[in-house]
Amino acid sequence: MALPQGPRAPSALQMLQWVTTPFSFMRSCHRKYGDHFTIRLNPRFGPLVFFSHPEALQVILTNDDAELFESPGSFNVALELLTGTQSVFAFSGERHRRARQLLMPPFHGERMRSYGELIRDITEQVMNEYQPGQAFPARKPMQTISLRVILRAVFGLVDGSRYRQLENHLGTLLDGVSNPISASLLFVPSMRQDLGPHSPWGRFIRNRQRIDKLIYEEIADRRKNRDDLNDGQRNDILTLLMSARDEAGEGLSDVELRDELMTLLIAGHETTATALTWALYWIHRLPGVRERLLQELESVDHNSDPSVVFKLPYLNAVCSETLRIYPVALLTFARVTRSRVTLTGVTLEPGTTVTGCIYLAHRRKEVFPDPEEFRPDRFLERHYSPYEFLPFGGGVRRCLGMAFAQFEMRLALSTILSRFDLALTDAHNVRQQRRGLVSGPSPFKMVRTGRARLPNDVERLAKEQVSQ
Repeated sequence: MALPQGPRAPSALQMLQWVTTPFSFMRSCHRKYGDHFTIRLNPRFGPLVFFSHPEALQVILTNDDAELFESPGSFNVALELLTGTQSVFAFSGERHRRARQLLMPPFHGERMRSYGELIRDITEQVMNEYQPGQAFPARKPMQTISLRVILRAVFGLVDGSRYRQLENHLGTLLDGVSNPISASLLFVPSMRQDLGPHSPWGRFIRNRQRIDKLIYEEIADRRKNRDDLNDGQRNDILTLLMSARDEAGEGLSDVELRDELMTLLIAGHETTATALTWALYWIHRLPGVRERLLQELESVDHNSDPSVVFKLPYLNAVCSETLRIYPVALLTFARVTRSRVTLTGVTLEPGTTVTGCIYLAHRRKEVFPDPEEFRPDRFLERHYSPYEFLPFGGGVRRCLGMAFAQFEMRLALSTILSRFDLALTDAHNVRQQRRGLVSGPSPFKMVRTGRARLPNDVERLAKEQVSQ
């Protein structure tokens, strides 16, 4: 079967490059072979064809689970180790449509906006844990904010034994799969050897078992107290999922609930924490960006409806440019051709595995001039199609939590900038690096220099003092 050209190195070496230096690997392939190229990561997976031209991405993303493409099981193995086999990630066809139908309602309209104050409160609580003058790893509070939002909004947990255990074990699991060794565990089957509780794979397995036990206990408690599910007082996503029914009137089983909760956790925690960390880096690295953001935030009352902040144009532009320049997800979900397909002049036979390359699509100079520069204004100057700018993927497999992630990112950033003064301490050599299945910034530190008060806050305090 004729495939586009690609590197000729042994698959083991290509896998090593993909795990350790994916960014330079993709750029090198693009320079040498153009908008489409073939890489070989593992003989059991077969070749994988990368596409980054918007025309090819449009065909791939609008024909998923149709006549042209289906989901390949083999390329989902790494995700299944975290999310399980009953996750929406693992399905195609009718099963995939059913799963999305059950999962979508909690992420729309008033239900999502109801989490606004929760996000603001958690953000302020976490940032107040760092004292003025105290340097801290920038990623740490962003991870804490993201995880606590998930535990409260998704799992519906409040402070207690189960909450604290899950926060601890989930944090350990997610930190573990973000380092290079654990990335190898996810990508390379031969590395998955349980050599005891202190071995990398042994730690992963045991920690996952502890998390599963806590999740199933929470599900069992909810099922015992069915009145809580039906009284309308709880609006966390677990409660909504337990009440959801498909067209046949069937709900989700305990295993499906567990796997979908882990899916929302994996998809929502690392991505949001990474995007927030990158945003803080760029905002404080470029004083002009920070100044414009503060001026925009001064124009709104920070006790107003969270949707007002969500719609601020420059805040949106900064968040979008953050997701463009260093996208957390590097690729769209892989697809397998069901029939002969032609993409930008390349004819592929049935059974070919293809993927859209988000990283390279966001670096196309004809779409994003000076792509290595952080320029939020580009998102104020023009609108990008979903095949040019696709940080959350696209088509029927676009990230379920996209709206929630954007909402959380903008509210958390606006809260931090409005109420806290931060500064970079050692961010001169920050670079993008592999973090497990996704990417993120290399470690850097920030320092809290004091509590910021925007002018409208000062004016409000003065008016309150006069009235008293």
